Amino acid sequence: MNSDNVKSGANRTPHRSLMKALGLTDEEIRRPLIGVVNSQNEIVPGHIHLDTIAKAVKDGVRIAGGTPIEVPAIAVCDGIAMGHEGMKYSLVSREIIADSVEIMAKAHQFDALVLIPNCDKVVPGMLMAAARLNIPAIVISGGPMLSMKFKGCYRDFNTGMEAVGAYQAEKIDQSQLLELEEAACPTCGSCSGMFTANSMNCLSEVLGMALPGNGTVPAVYSERVRLAKQAGMQIMTLLEKNIRPRDIMTPDAIYNALRVDMALGCSTNSMLHLPAIAHEAGAAFTLDYANEISADTPNLCHLAPAGDHHVQDLYAAGGVTALMNELSKKGLLKLDTMTVTGKTQGENIAGHPVLDYEVIRPIDNPYSSTGGIAVLKGNLAPDVSVVKRSAVADEMLVHQGPAKVFDSEEEAISAIYAGKIVKGDVVVIRYEGPKGGPGMREMLSPTSAICGMGLDKDVALITDGRFSGATRGAAIGHVSPEAAEGGNIGLVRDGDIIAIDIPAGTINMLVSDEELAERRKNFVPKTPNIQDGVLRKYSALVTSASTGAVLKA
Repeated sequence: MNSDNVKSGANRTPHRSLMKALGLTDEEIRRPLIGVVNSQNEIVPGHIHLDTIAKAVKDGVRIAGGTPIEVPAIAVCDGIAMGHEGMKYSLVSREIIADSVEIMAKAHQFDALVLIPNCDKVVPGMLMAAARLNIPAIVISGGPMLSMKFKGCYRDFNTGMEAVGAYQAEKIDQSQLLELEEAACPTCGSCSGMFTANSMNCLSEVLGMALPGNGTVPAVYSERVRLAKQAGMQIMTLLEKNIRPRDIMTPDAIYNALRVDMALGCSTNSMLHLPAIAHEAGAAFTLDYANEISADTPNLCHLAPAGDHHVQDLYAAGGVTALMNELSKKGLLKLDTMTVTGKTQGENIAGHPVLDYEVIRPIDNPYSSTGGIAVLKGNLAPDVSVVKRSAVADEMLVHQGPAKVFDSEEEAISAIYAGKIVKGDVVVIRYEGPKGGPGMREMLSPTSAICGMGLDKDVALITDGRFSGATRGAAIGHVSPEAAEGGNIGLVRDGDIIAIDIPAGTINMLVSDEELAERRKNFVPKTPNIQDGVLRKYSALVTSASTGAVLKA
């Protein structure tokens, strides 16, 4: 066992003395030491209850003969960080989480890990660490928030965001704004739509790193506590059988994750996180590969923001296992991949049919024959750009319009609220990429303002930053190369006609090569105004969004 390095033999007498200072008995020290990485804190609604999950995990570990050792991890609430400088720190936190899990596991020689995330960057950060460390590990998340019915509609975090745009457009008054504020987020848990957190929690199941139900059992259900106990017990089986993350997160598992991603209509942020996880696992991955899979993967779900269903509805319809069962009817999955259950995905999903075909469409009657995410390329995005196709109105799948160019999110929001954006416009927000932002902020505030004002079927948004999983509309992010790296998005001028064709996978500005070459002669990319701190380090080390915004080795 790894932990023998810190507890076995005469030379480790002082080490055992320190463990006894923790209150551990000789018997507890002799058992396998299981790191329980808990990202609980009192600022993230998805994490406020993780002390309950951690307690259940530790109970499970003890039941199965291990000694649980709880250690912390940081977590950022993307919703609270949204729309100001705080969002610059969200994606940065993913790398810090991965590094900190590695540090705690290596420094204390844990034999295995139970990883307890819930929200946006914490799930991929912990999965990256698991792949990097390659010791037995299992993920048990905190579960999704419930959506509650208010005035005839089920509400979610996006309700609050779009209410701001409606208020600015004088479509609702102050009292209505407050009513929506109080209805949007009624329980603890990750925000209730198929936003980034729930996307990654569902994909954790598909990757094989979490027990079935991890992505969909609601946070407030007792079943979530039982699932946590099972995860605590199951880590001991993984340790005994020496089943490791790289045995599980294989190229075939990544393939499955992409398939389910497209069928579910997950957040575009998965196109940052899956490449980063694959990078740590040593599995080849390019976003071109994602488009190839999307081309023949039916989109079976329209969960919020793409539709009216929420994760609680997916849970009631049979969850991720039912969705995978449906996809397997046409041989779209690699069913012999290993999972943390100790069984293959094929064994996990057998006997789990769809329970509600209103929520998970039949494979022969999908919302569309292609996946929920599309990768676009063209002279505006020579490397890559990404859009959540399933959340785009049919009217906007093909669009041409004049560019309105802004060099920051704040400038764009001011223009939107001032009524300077009109039907047909294409809002271009640049210098918000991984390096130029730095931190690649989510642009939920401007997209929600557009939607709240009723312009989501008339206005497109393009950025070298990214969009929240809660974003709907023709919102195209991850434009690469980014402006700060000299990308062509930095050459766009007000009035340039932008042509978007999502079915064809293209995004171009209708400007000649000769004109672009002339503009480039005098083009000096802006550099972020950062003097010190983590953002300076991140900006210097981060790679392109097209490769998952991982850090240089």
